[in-house]
Amino acid sequence: MQHKNKQKNKTQGSPSGKLRIVAGKWRGRFLPVADLPGLRPTSERIRETLFNWLAPTMEGSRCLDLFAGTGALGIEALSRGAASVEFVENSKVAAKALLGSVQVLKAENAIVHEIDAMVFLGTPPRAPFDTVFLDPPFGTANYAELCRLLAGHGWLAKGARIYLEQDSRQQLPNLPESWELQKEKVAGNVRYSLITSE
Repeated sequence: MQHKNKQKNKTQGSPSGKLRIVAGKWRGRFLPVADLPGLRPTSERIRETLFNWLAPTMEGSRCLDLFAGTGALGIEALSRGAASVEFVENSKVAAKALLGSVQVLKAENAIVHEIDAMVFLGTPPRAPFDTVFLDPPFGTANYAELCRLLAGHGWLAKGARIYLEQDSRQQLPNLPESWELQKEKVAGNVRYSLITSE
């Protein structure tokens, strides 16, 4: 999640400018959110539902948080037992704030990449990921192309799970042939989906 054009994901139950970790080893910890227009963490309600979906496979998983923004999804994954998370964020301010959060938490299994997500996906992966969080700014990303790049360039481990967050008015993009929609919900103006690959 980079710059959100709409304030679509205010964190429920957290003070303004703060991100609260919902569960896991850092449960209840608050982290600062970079002061950027439209930058909002994925809401606590959505994160709670998503990680209930992911619970059977989260422990020990390698995660990729594309369009990381505040890092809410990747940090929540680390708190809940993910083996590692790579964060991708093209805003220098947001990436610096995210790096600060990672350092405060002493999360040695986290890497922050300050780079455009499409450029990042054009590079060879060091190893495939078990879970990918795909939460681009509304109205700015080609979801179908992002999914194609993820599917075709060795980014995904067998049976990987892909989380997709988009404007509720948008339909799910055309997915790669080997992908299958598992779960989908709408909360306010957010549609969020869990997809699995072969």
